[in-house]
Amino acid sequence: MRHRIAVIGAGPAGLTFARVLHRHGHPVTVLERDPAPDARPPGGTLDLHENLGQLALGKAGLLAEFQALARPEGQAMRILDTDGTVLRDWRPGPDDLANPEIDRGQLRDLLLGPLDVRWGRAVTEVVPGTRDGVLVRSADGRQETFDLVVGADGAWSRVRPAVSSATPHYTGVTFVETSLDDVDTRHPALARLIGDGALAVYGVNRALVAQRNSGGHVKVYAQFRAPLDWHTGLDLADAEAVRSRLLALFDGWTAPVLDLLRHGTAFAHRPLHVLPVSHTWAHVPGVTLLGDAAHLMPPLGVGANLAMLEGAELAESVAAAPGPRDLDEAVRAFEEQMWARAGSWAKMTAAGLERLVSPDPAQALALFDEVQPS
Repeated sequence: MRHRIAVIGAGPAGLTFARVLHRHGHPVTVLERDPAPDARPPGGTLDLHENLGQLALGKAGLLAEFQALARPEGQAMRILDTDGTVLRDWRPGPDDLANPEIDRGQLRDLLLGPLDVRWGRAVTEVVPGTRDGVLVRSADGRQETFDLVVGADGAWSRVRPAVSSATPHYTGVTFVETSLDDVDTRHPALARLIGDGALAVYGVNRALVAQRNSGGHVKVYAQFRAPLDWHTGLDLADAEAVRSRLLALFDGWTAPVLDLLRHGTAFAHRPLHVLPVSHTWAHVPGVTLLGDAAHLMPPLGVGANLAMLEGAELAESVAAAPGPRDLDEAVRAFEEQMWARAGSWAKMTAAGLERLVSPDPAQALALFDEVQPS
């Protein structure tokens, strides 16, 4: 029996779910609000863990293609004191493939492959329990029904209200993102400072992190504790005004590190929100969630990995469910497994954020030593 399946959101979770179903010969409808794959910047780099994201790609039959695109050297990590002193300079071994990096855009294109995504389909509401199945309403007025609707539509999910009243709350930590292009040619000193992977500098309740992407592109993140309205009176579209505010916030740090902000282009405001650490819901037949829609947590390198593995696992369970009752039982069992694993990671990442943006910068260094012993 072919179930009518829809996944809302063409991010890593939704595309992995759809790609694994496609591999099993099961049709799936992918609805994405963006009008095209390149409608907005795809974001920075991801490190795909051997037992999470890479495992998911293996289930999709894409591991070899990923390895051809991935950057194992991107696992390198350098930590500086605010005066420029090098505190840690970890580099992966030649055969270390535990957490290689890949650009989000490259990963998206890899997962898209043969999938038929309905671009420009912004979902506004999901209504379970109708006579014909789960009703999906779109902003353009179209309505469709499915046997299963999977919400993989991120932090501010439009699918989540069908199963849960939970909404994300602010962590007290804000990221402001900027970027450097063609860094090896235009900013060779910064290129040497960053190295092959990531650079982090930790101060009192603030940090600067730079991460290499492919093609000489670098993402820079100013991280700090502040009220959600910290930017009142500041025009966030005025790059020079934002730059000036950030330089004041990091005043006293060594000049080469502050050059990461001085040479940045546009600035994007990204306050960190999370869902409750142990977010669960009473099972609703015909609707479930993946990734950030289910368990939004601090961006400490785990969220996309978990989302992809969940998508792959749910797809395998759906493909193996012959009838409606089997489908519902498969989804219910998947949710129980997802909640237990995600809850554990949510606790760890919440504690990690407290240590990385902390009144005591030594906490960040200690966390690195625990995760990546020298």
